[in-house]
Amino acid sequence: MNLSSFLLDYPGTPETPVAHWPQGSVTLGELTGRAQALARRLGPVDRAPVACVVDSGPLALTAMFATWLADGVYIPVNARLTDAEVDQQLAAVAPAAVITSGLQADRVRPGPRRLVQDGDGWSVTEAEQPWRGEEFGEHVALVMRTSGTTGASKPVVLEHEGVRKGIDTVIEKLRGAGKQTTGRPMPNLMPSSLALWAGIWNTLFAVRLGAEVVLLDPFDPAEYAAMVKRFEIRSTILAPPMMTMLCDDPRVTDLRPLRYVRSVTAPLSPAQARRFHTRFGVGVMNSYGQTELGGEVVGWTAADLRAYGSTKLGAVGRPHAGVRIRILNDAGAEVEPGAVGEIWIKSPFASSEGELPADRVVDGYLRTGDLGRLDPEGFLWIEGRVSDMINRGGLKVVPYEVEEVLRDHPDVADASVAGMPDERLGEVPVAWVRPASGRTPASEELRAFARGRLAGYKVPVAVHFVDDFPRTEIGKVLKRELVARLAAADSEGTDPA
Repeated sequence: MNLSSFLLDYPGTPETPVAHWPQGSVTLGELTGRAQALARRLGPVDRAPVACVVDSGPLALTAMFATWLADGVYIPVNARLTDAEVDQQLAAVAPAAVITSGLQADRVRPGPRRLVQDGDGWSVTEAEQPWRGEEFGEHVALVMRTSGTTGASKPVVLEHEGVRKGIDTVIEKLRGAGKQTTGRPMPNLMPSSLALWAGIWNTLFAVRLGAEVVLLDPFDPAEYAAMVKRFEIRSTILAPPMMTMLCDDPRVTDLRPLRYVRSVTAPLSPAQARRFHTRFGVGVMNSYGQTELGGEVVGWTAADLRAYGSTKLGAVGRPHAGVRIRILNDAGAEVEPGAVGEIWIKSPFASSEGELPADRVVDGYLRTGDLGRLDPEGFLWIEGRVSDMINRGGLKVVPYEVEEVLRDHPDVADASVAGMPDERLGEVPVAWVRPASGRTPASEELRAFARGRLAGYKVPVAVHFVDDFPRTEIGKVLKRELVARLAAADSEGTDPA
């Protein structure tokens, strides 16, 4: 199994459109020809790593399939990283070749073989000396890096067959087992960078399905709405911050004919889901996965949405076929149904290549680091991160619970809660709030609001106001940065905002 087969087996003629982006499009014949031409330039690389500095979807699409056609292992490197970060990631993998656009070529240090996009062709700079790096196993497709929200990012090895199996499982679940489909699938609107696993996975999903893929990166709310209308998109994916941007943008008055949105990349709170649903009348289907699990492992279906409507808005869905979930307490014991604990997942889509730390995998179950609960109907609800849990004098505070209460206040657009050191109690909860447009809430008013809905020890000791939160590119709030800013401001006696 090689994922290049997704392209080679794509249904259609050479004139069949495959991918679109704001500045252009490509047919099946054009994309296949470009990928094959680049693969010939690469030459057989025999499981060696091939890096691509990704600054556009079209470049990444060609580079990804070309690498697999040349029997290489694909390594995406995000062009939005700093020069130092790009250099660190390339040095860590020691690629046999690096693919870049002309704009990014000077960011790659001399050494490896370099292939630079030059219009419709390629200019090649040969390696300064023969490649002597390390080959991967014959089943390895690509190496991704984790988002690094709680520390340094880590490489995750993914195999061709695991990725294929995970995508096919989701396709079968969404279609319904044994259901026959007629006609060409609807285009898949992809508002995420192809340097990220969410972007790669959903693009491969579209190609596997035989659907056109519409690449939209960077994300712009008005352009997104225009693409929905142009391609008559009825269902698509969105990250939670994108839903917030669409709700806040006065240029976006409706998203017709959109009917369903699948939330990806970061936790979507019930408050965010309700706001988006109310604003646009679009059904919200959440999902959950991690790169280490091979992608999405929990999700909604249209049948779930019809059966439960808005009663479970915010739940990430139910496990896909073959996925097993356990909810464990601090002692490693199963919690009672409905109780919150750490989520452990066994996924048939995870790679067998590479080893995770021993304390993260037990009996095939991955310790996700996320807190959650399973309800009686088998829906999984995410309640935050284990590392975010606040220990206030021995009493545990789950930040996600406090954030949801603050989001219910009419003057609050979004909220984030984290623990700050305290000499007497060890830690205390502190909140950061982004006010709703045109609103100016007071700190004490929000604390009183929270006090009416939470136990006293869960109420934030302080509320700080921000224009927005520092986030990773996939939308996760960098709480450690909020904490660091506040600590620095306290030491300097300045305003942390």
